[in-house]
Amino acid sequence: MLAVRDRRDRAAFGRLFDHFAPRLKGVLCRGGMGQAQAEDIVQDVMLTVWRKAHLFDPSRAQVAAWIYQIARNRQIDVLRKEKRPMPEELKPAESTEEDAAQILALEQETSALRAALKRLKPAQREMVERAYLGELTHAEIRAETGLPLGTIKSRIRLGLERLRHELKGTDGQ
Repeated sequence: MLAVRDRRDRAAFGRLFDHFAPRLKGVLCRGGMGQAQAEDIVQDVMLTVWRKAHLFDPSRAQVAAWIYQIARNRQIDVLRKEKRPMPEELKPAESTEEDAAQILALEQETSALRAALKRLKPAQREMVERAYLGELTHAEIRAETGLPLGTIKSRIRLGLERLRHELKGTDGQ
């Protein structure tokens, strides 16, 4: 390994490869990897050993420990990648034009919400608007208004309860 690290000795790397490649493949296969996948990981690990030979420090680790650690990390990367959910293929929209009925319904809901907001007490309306329309956190509202956090939360909760009550009749309930 020192010859690979210090002189980029290809023959020394070949001996290193011949020694570790079958052992790494065996460890990976016993760990549940398929033959082809284990071979791919071994190739990747040994390429990493060649590229990062300058990082090897014999005072910190033995050659085998260093190489097996690289293999372990690569195996973990591969397993994580396999378990990551793949995004579903995007389906083309059936219709890009909104239906007139949908537009009308949305406008009616928006009008009903505006009217219900206007009927709230001014302090409640201000907190609900800051939190939901202004997308501010409770802490940001506190910083802007100087009000205690409990007061802000209470006004938002009471305002939302009243909005729910006001809008209950608009959705057919």
